[in-house]
Parts: sequence; structure tokens; C-alpha cells
Amino acid sequence: MPVMPGAEPYHHKGGQIGVLLCHGFTGSPQSLRPWGEHLAAAGLTVALPRLPGHGTTWQEMNRTRWEDWYAELDRTLADLRGRCTEIFVMGLSMGGCMALRLAQVHGAGIRGLVIVNPSVTSDVPLLRLAPLLGLVVPSVPGVAGDIKKEGAIELGYTRTPVRAAASLTRLWALTQAELGKVTQPVLVFHSPQDHVVKPASVRILRERLSGGNLNVVELNDSYHVATLDNDADRIFSGSLEFVHANASVPLQAD
Repeated sequence: MPVMPGAEPYHHKGGQIGVLLCHGFTGSPQSLRPWGEHLAAAGLTVALPRLPGHGTTWQEMNRTRWEDWYAELDRTLADLRGRCTEIFVMGLSMGGCMALRLAQVHGAGIRGLVIVNPSVTSDVPLLRLAPLLGLVVPSVPGVAGDIKKEGAIELGYTRTPVRAAASLTRLWALTQAELGKVTQPVLVFHSPQDHVVKPASVRILRERLSGGNLNVVELNDSYHVATLDNDADRIFSGSLEFVHANASVPLQAD
């Protein structure tokens, strides 16, 4: 299946510290590419995979489920761990939920998390109906492109594949149930004006991550896809500062 131009994965070989970047649901690596390039320029090893079913067609994505997307991230993480001393995981939206799940499973194998407008709960009525809706209609209008910055465009689907979306309810339930396993430092960038993910997700993280390892930074000039929006530079610089503060090995430039 041909990949949309611009939706290709991105990889950079840098120093001892690796970063796994996780893009969002129906999105593509394009939404995180500038972030990855910023981290790479600082000397980090960066892996930004394209999740199965993404960056091609929504019809193909409808043949995939959250387990397929997670498996691709898990494989990429294993590759990074073979080449780097320490790993940080960063993600946008569903990618933020995937980052949390990876932290739950791998524990000390992940040094810290930076997540942007993470989605960890079914707070949209339509998504709660997705398992039944998928039996009737294959897709509904898409959610990509929620960006405040004029001229900025996210490369994502204009339709949401319903059967793929229905699998998110299982991912959210599993991630929420095991949030107590997330003991790594977590930096959350949150846009109050997010038209895709409601405030309930950040509220849940504030309630469940009560061990002093959570820091939430508000982005008041961006919508959901903040990595391509007006506050993108704050995310890029803030995540690099987070790595500096939490890594036990030095950054190593090319």
C-alpha cells in the first residue's frame, strides 16, 4: 500500500540517549517530524515509526487495531534499547496513551515520558458507540487537523475508520487500570482549547499519578495538534530540557 508523501517514518542515529516518538490516531509521522528533527539536532537518537494502517488509507486502517499499533512501537523500542543506554518515550494524543502503556510494561527500561494532549479515556459519545457503529458504517468524519496556527496542516485522514476506533476503548481501559505502574517522570503539555481530546484525560492523569512524578504545562495558543501549532517550540525546547534533567548519561552530539 503506497504511503502518503510526508507520512514516512523518521530515524536519526545520534548518541547514547534514544527517543521513541509516537504519533496519534489517524495521523502520521508528519505531525511529529519537526519535534524529532529538533531532538536529533541536539544529538539524540530518534525513532519515529509509522503505525500500521496510518499514512495510507482509512480503509486499510480499518483492518488494524490498537494491538497492531502498539506492537510496532514495542518493536521500535526494542531496537532503540539495543543501541542506546537510556530511552525516553514521547507522544501526541493516542501516541501519549501508547507512551504510558509502554512505560507500564517496560518499567525502568523507560527513563521518562513527554506527552502532548494525551487521550486516555472515551470522553466523546460517538467513540463509546463505535463497537456497535462499526457494524453499520465503516467510517465517520475525521478528527485530524485541529490546529490554530494559520497555514499549518496535519497529514491525516479525513475519515475516521470506525472498527479501528472501536479498539481504542480496550487500550484506554487497560492503560487507566495500570496507571499506578507509571513511576517514571511524566511531562504533559496540555491545550485547554483542544477540540479533539476533552479535559477528562488530563484530569485522570492528575488523579492517578499522585506520586509527584507528573508535571502539566498548559499551551494557551494551540489546539490539539500542538506539535505543529503556535506552541510547538515550547514543546520542543521543554522536552529537551526534560531529557537533560532526567537522563543519567550525557547527550552526545554527532
